[in-house]
Amino acid sequence: MALKDAERKPLKGGQLRDLEVRELADELDRLKEARFRLQFRAATEPIDNPAQFRVLRRNIARIETVLREKGNTP
Repeated sequence: MALKDAERKPLKGGQLRDLEVRELADELDRLKEARFRLQFRAATEPIDNPAQFRVLRRNIARIETVLREKGNTP
């Protein structure tokens, strides 16, 4: 289950804590890939919404924090 709009909007901690470790790891991989694609696109063309970098970075950090709380480091 991919979190809806996780690439564009901040995630809520409670929403993340309800997910299984496997789902969190999958979402973490997906967001890291999205961050890479955005960085690559920003290097080649102007980005419409540069704040998207901050949202992605913070959502990745939130997921990593919840994984650490659950005892499973990425």
